[in-house]
Amino acid sequence: MRTLKLTIEYDGTHFFGFQRQKEHRSVQEELEKAFRQFLHEPICVTGAGRTDSGVHALRQVAHIRIQNPLPEAAIRKAVNGILSKDVVVKKVEAASSDFHARYSARGKIYQYFVWNSLIRSPLNEAISYRYPKKLDLEKMKEAGRHLTGKHDFKSFQTSGGKKDMATVRNLSALKISKKGSLISFTFEGDGFLYNMVRNIVGTLIWVGEGRLTPFDIPQILKARDRRKAGPTAPAQGLFLIKVKY
Repeated sequence: MRTLKLTIEYDGTHFFGFQRQKEHRSVQEELEKAFRQFLHEPICVTGAGRTDSGVHALRQVAHIRIQNPLPEAAIRKAVNGILSKDVVVKKVEAASSDFHARYSARGKIYQYFVWNSLIRSPLNEAISYRYPKKLDLEKMKEAGRHLTGKHDFKSFQTSGGKKDMATVRNLSALKISKKGSLISFTFEGDGFLYNMVRNIVGTLIWVGEGRLTPFDIPQILKARDRRKAGPTAPAQGLFLIKVKY
């Protein structure tokens, strides 16, 4: 039995998330169908984590265990010939038998994009959240500094995640930059709660707009209450950039 590590890119617009679902299209199911069609053996694709409906990935990681002895490059080429145009396997690599896409991961990097302009951008609309009101970048950066480090992020966890899950996470970096009308938020951490990135972005937008101040962030963290934080930013602006091992 061989273990293969997969690096996957996908446009999440028409997927109901990564994880397999009974009645909706998922990235996991698309991959499993393609591998089964080519390899003619049972395939279970295990991802590094779930991405929600509409969320994109530049370098999602998964693993499969197979019997087929074909070279990795040949498998990648064949499977990409079967997959739909909104998902591609960028790499297929041999991995050790104990490699697990989820449990071997040490951290993840996400990016979120906001199109901050009164004028919409058709090219950016599917991959960013258009917010027309003026945002104070420096105040958002100041607020972000209160979020970096090890904290209990329960106030930024949407209900629907796993019950009784530990909510302390180490957010090692949160960088905010702007180029033209495009604001990017880059998050690096050892793990993320359900909708944590999108909830933080929604809260930082409220800071940038003046509805909250940077000094409200420590109190929001301390409250451990989702109602104290800002709204959940839409899914289309979120990208899984990298899984760290």
